[in-house]
Amino acid sequence: MRRYANHSGNSGVESYQVTALSIFVRFRNRAEPYEYRSTGRAGPQKVARMKRLAEAGEGLATYISQHAHDDYER
Repeated sequence: MRRYANHSGNSGVESYQVTALSIFVRFRNRAEPYEYRSTGRAGPQKVARMKRLAEAGEGLATYISQHAHDDYER
């Protein structure tokens, strides 16, 4: 997994991994990452947005909490 840049300095996201169909997000207070799938509950638009935010290093935790909180697969 890649370390999340956390440009704001106060994100709950620790690291992430991008695949063709998913983004895995590990939060600081969790041992296992959450998987958000474009073919699952999150859908392609949310997953694409999360991938862009992860690469930018800013806004990912806020986006998840506001738009994709319960959309993880596991």
